[in-house]
Amino acid sequence: MRNIAILGSTGSIGTQTLDIIRKQPGLKVTALSAGRNTKLLEEQIREFHPGLVSVQDEDSAKDLRVRIADLDTKVVSGMDGLLAVATEPASELLVTAIVGMIGLRPTVAAIKAGKNIALANKETLVTAGHIIMPLAKEYGVSILPVDSEHSAIFQCLQGESMNPIDKILLTASGGPFRGRKTEELRQMKAADALKHPNWSMGKKITVDSATLVNKGLEMIEAGWLFSVGADQIEVVVHPQSIIHSAVQYADGAVIAQLGIPDMHLPIQYALFYPERKPLPQEKLDLFALGSLTFERPDEETFRGLALARKAMKTGGNLPTVLNAANERAVALFLQDRIPFLEIAEIIEESMENIPFIEAPDLSQILETEALVYERIDKVEV
Repeated sequence: MRNIAILGSTGSIGTQTLDIIRKQPGLKVTALSAGRNTKLLEEQIREFHPGLVSVQDEDSAKDLRVRIADLDTKVVSGMDGLLAVATEPASELLVTAIVGMIGLRPTVAAIKAGKNIALANKETLVTAGHIIMPLAKEYGVSILPVDSEHSAIFQCLQGESMNPIDKILLTASGGPFRGRKTEELRQMKAADALKHPNWSMGKKITVDSATLVNKGLEMIEAGWLFSVGADQIEVVVHPQSIIHSAVQYADGAVIAQLGIPDMHLPIQYALFYPERKPLPQEKLDLFALGSLTFERPDEETFRGLALARKAMKTGGNLPTVLNAANERAVALFLQDRIPFLEIAEIIEESMENIPFIEAPDLSQILETEALVYERIDKVEV
């Protein structure tokens, strides 16, 4: 039996993780965290019987305690609650499905507590890869990628430990605006950006896919996960989302991982690694598919990708600036307070004006995030 704790159990990755646990024997939920969705969390508690759960604030905790008064599950809240879930003694693996930099401190705490990490929180490595990866090595824990692209790369590296990576081919669907030019994007609203052609994801990551910022964040994350530089990562637009990413080796051989666009496979791979288990879902049918196509990304129109590459090459706290500015800009866009193209403008302006820190510690990373938020909020009020 493998004991699992989940940060972000009511979100997209969290609910799909629980769907796998529901269907697969050998997995047990010991702790869950969620935001304010106490109704769904209550349903999860009654089904999976975790000993500990955490919610965003004490008001939500009080509501949940009333809802589950007939159960023995302990309810905690806030950052202390997240840290408790992350370090819950019985768990062996922590699934970090929480969105945002709020996942940083719990991830660090989990590593220090000896928990393996199934990583679905991009911000952890984008902003603090220089802290997380050495810490994981120091404590002897595994960082198992859950994002479909990073899981694909990880799978392509199995059995190749003696062969260094020549190049990573990081695939992108192109999002809902693939092929559009700048003039066409000026009038795009949040409702347009949320119509992803292939994937069912949360709102924030769907907008990130539309801007290609998501692919930029994944590029930075891949650099830390697989110890490669920006020049060793090539983004390839692949509209069918069947090749989830690939690795090219020194002899020119390219090993790719293919599958239908569904997150259950990479999540399950992380939960059971290194073992593969049967997965009761649709399988890839190449005959039905017919063909696969590939394009270069349009970085002049979708400037977020180029900005992310600059942040990756510069390092320091610049990836934190990129990430924080994007989070705030996307939130404004989803409220229809700014136009689509202004997302990249806000990111660039922040990267140019926030003071640079070459080797930020955890507190400086969080301070950088706060500075970015403060600057954007002043401008956008």
